[in-house]
Amino acid sequence: MAKITTLGQKHWKAILGWNVFIILAAILAISRYPSIYTTKTQLIIPGTGSNLDANLGVLGSLKNENPNLSSSQFNALKLQNSFLNSDSVMGQVWEKDPEKTNFPSLRDYKRLINIELDEETSIISIFIAGSTQEIAQHRANTLLDTYQKRLHKLRQSNKATKQQFSQPELDTAKKKLQKLQLELANFKQSSGLVDAASQTQGIVENINQLTKIQTEALAQAEYSQKQVIALSGRLNIAPSEAISSLSLGENQDYQFVRNKLAELESSLVKKRNTYTDEHPNVQMLLKERQQLLRKQENYIAQASGGNKIDLNVKAQGRGSLIQQLVLAESEARGHEQRAQQIQIQLNNLRQALKSIPSQQAKLIELKRQVEIAEGVYKGLVAQVQQTNINAFDAYPNVQVFEPPKVGEKPHNPKLKLIILNALLASVIGSIALVLLLERRNPLLSPKDLQRFNFPMVVSIPQIRNSPMRWQFAHDTEVELQRLASAISLQPLHNRRLLITSAIEGEGKTTVTLGLATALVELGFRVLVVDGDFRQQELSRCLNSSSLIKVNDSPMQIQKNLDFLAMPMVSYQGNLLEMLKKGKFERALTTAESTGEYDYVLIDSAPVSLTSETLLMTSIVPNTLFVVRPGTSYSNSVNYSLEQLATHKAKVVGLVVNDSQTPTRSYQQKPQDVLFT
Repeated sequence: MAKITTLGQKHWKAILGWNVFIILAAILAISRYPSIYTTKTQLIIPGTGSNLDANLGVLGSLKNENPNLSSSQFNALKLQNSFLNSDSVMGQVWEKDPEKTNFPSLRDYKRLINIELDEETSIISIFIAGSTQEIAQHRANTLLDTYQKRLHKLRQSNKATKQQFSQPELDTAKKKLQKLQLELANFKQSSGLVDAASQTQGIVENINQLTKIQTEALAQAEYSQKQVIALSGRLNIAPSEAISSLSLGENQDYQFVRNKLAELESSLVKKRNTYTDEHPNVQMLLKERQQLLRKQENYIAQASGGNKIDLNVKAQGRGSLIQQLVLAESEARGHEQRAQQIQIQLNNLRQALKSIPSQQAKLIELKRQVEIAEGVYKGLVAQVQQTNINAFDAYPNVQVFEPPKVGEKPHNPKLKLIILNALLASVIGSIALVLLLERRNPLLSPKDLQRFNFPMVVSIPQIRNSPMRWQFAHDTEVELQRLASAISLQPLHNRRLLITSAIEGEGKTTVTLGLATALVELGFRVLVVDGDFRQQELSRCLNSSSLIKVNDSPMQIQKNLDFLAMPMVSYQGNLLEMLKKGKFERALTTAESTGEYDYVLIDSAPVSLTSETLLMTSIVPNTLFVVRPGTSYSNSVNYSLEQLATHKAKVVGLVVNDSQTPTRSYQQKPQDVLFT
């Protein structure tokens, strides 16, 4: 983590520039990308399976159930998704799009439409993008219309394909059923048999009723015949002679009425076999019979000489008796004819009753054949219906759950993508940029210093206290004392030591002050000189206007520690002139002569950034080189050491500043005081 922070601090300008470029590029991309309106619509599949329950009559029933409804719904959703994304649907929508030319291919056009499936609710959500609200709405409406038409066409094609195999069988079964139904109807019509049980019961009831009526007619005929015999015996004349005596034998009207009355009696018997006496047809016949009886009585009355017949009078004339005889004979004849007609009907009914069993067997067989043919036909019809159901299972009737609705505000669908790409470009680009810069000028590593043989190498922990306080942490103070001790053992020419580094920020000024303080603590008299004519960091670290004032004589900082400030030079030419003409060397000599210093420590400018430090080595050849892990560049350090060697400077030691392995504190433990 520390190395990453160091790299960030080292290359922050390049990283900042790169990220500013990325931000500007992202802003430009967002501004140039058109705003998009989105239309949302939802479709729903009400049901993906149907149950068929068809009654086939004697053949049973046909059922089709779909037990796995959730699975079929999920398959239907995926199928509808495939239909919506198919080229046949999207292609037609693309062809009708007003901005078709903006999309070179169908694949590009499909990116405008996003489809989401909800398995729990069977809802299909469709999101359609458009540059304007009108275009987004147009695309949504066109997609729904094209999709519904395509779905209907596929459903009809599926149904027609399956029906073409079952339709011939269905036609054959229908013709066979119609033929058998016609045979059954003809048989019922010819035999008159519809329901054997009810018809048998009806025939038996009719036979009983007709037998009763026949019995009554015979009884009335017998009564009339006895009356005729009684009247004939009283008159001593036969009925035919009585009719002739009244001149009725040759009366055609009388004979017509008499025959008509007999026919009417026969018709009345037939009607009474079917209807009751209250029925209008029966009432009409009874009324007509009454009229014929009146006519007959009139003819008899006319033939009898106009004498009135009174049956309640015992003493009657011969004409009246003859008239009664004729009427009784007519009634007897009519009742006999009525009984004969009933007998004919009874014979027919008994014959029909005998033929019912054989006809019933044939009727049952025909009905069975019709029921089988009807069951087969219903089964084939059910298969056709199942084909229709299967067509809706394969291509369900999708309904519009939510009509297309365009959002009021546009949005940028690429915004998140642009931001994400910008973040990735920022991170990856920053890393790549740092790696590239590090490859060109990497940080200093221990391997880079192995090829240099330094007489002395000292590591100083990170200094947490300000140098102005002239107090350091214990571990730092120990290492500075070690450095001072090692310096004191070195044979330094003129006791002068140039402290420098490759670049700024490596801590050479701090090391200068720390070393000076440690030498003073060892009992040496030390002079520190600000040899950085450009920045004068040493003067700033002392933070005293009285000390910063340039003077030819040193100024005391503390006991045995003096400071010599040099004038700040802004131009390169003036600086080189000062060094070449010996002004800097004369200032050092003058200061040394007045103070009798044991050591003169000169804080110089970085070697790789200036040229005056290399010129100083001719005056102060003994050099203490400072590096700082995480800050020093390998190329800069190597270049600086090579330049020092070229100028024949003597590097007496290497100081590794800000070391991460500080010395462990070692303090005196308190002890108890013993008193005697």
